[in-house]
Amino acid sequence: MPDTAVVTGAARGIGRAIATRLAHEGWHVVVADLDADELAAVAAETGAHAVAGDTSTEAGVRHLVETAYDRLGRVDVFFANAGVGTLKGLDASDAEWARALETNVLAHVRAARLLVPRWLEAGGGRLVVTASAAGLLTMLGDAPYSVSKHAAVAFAEWLSATYRHRGIVVQAICPQGVQTRMLDGSGPLRDLLTRDDVVSADDVADAAWQALSGDGFFVLPHPEVSEYHAQRAAHPDAWLAGMNRLQQKLEPSTPDPTVPTTPSHDHQQENA
Repeated sequence: MPDTAVVTGAARGIGRAIATRLAHEGWHVVVADLDADELAAVAAETGAHAVAGDTSTEAGVRHLVETAYDRLGRVDVFFANAGVGTLKGLDASDAEWARALETNVLAHVRAARLLVPRWLEAGGGRLVVTASAAGLLTMLGDAPYSVSKHAAVAFAEWLSATYRHRGIVVQAICPQGVQTRMLDGSGPLRDLLTRDDVVSADDVADAAWQALSGDGFFVLPHPEVSEYHAQRAAHPDAWLAGMNRLQQKLEPSTPDPTVPTTPSHDHQQENA
């Protein structure tokens, strides 16, 4: 019998690619997203069962899990992939912080509350969290995203440490730049996110598929993230200083009031 999976945030990007790969491999899949129209298109293309709704809410997660068990009979793997960003720092509102935390962290908590008891009874299960490299490093220019992704990694670590001896595998996918709509809308952060190679959503899905054959905690479509993570742990002050230098490059330069705004002829020639 083919394996079964639920994929959230599956209307586009990484979630869509993961759902498509699983369906190609013969799995039975339930896909979830807020965007009912695009989700229906994914379901039509893959043969997956679509559950439109808000998986950042307790009611939405409960509906998804119950529907998945009704439809599939069991859930072998739950891909907690849905995520949101704000592109804001201290100017992010309480509502924006709440949305990031609800979607990027508490959705995982709520899913685990419902899934883990069932998995313990069944003898095992697997939760795969899309946490982003921001959850291991940081995300300049987006405080709610960075903080919530760190929390997503921390919760996944806690689950793994608590339940791995009872057959529950927990994994965290932590890519850097991925060619998705979120990257396209990243504004001034795009240059930072594309400093290293940008991978496709299909590349991330391939990495996730390979990870299902083992129980390694981190899934790193960008292998260099492992080195960055090690440098951060070993030399935190040097790492923060380096991140601050990147932050300074993101900020618009402040003109020196003593320097004419119109360059001289000589200066123009020098820069020609």
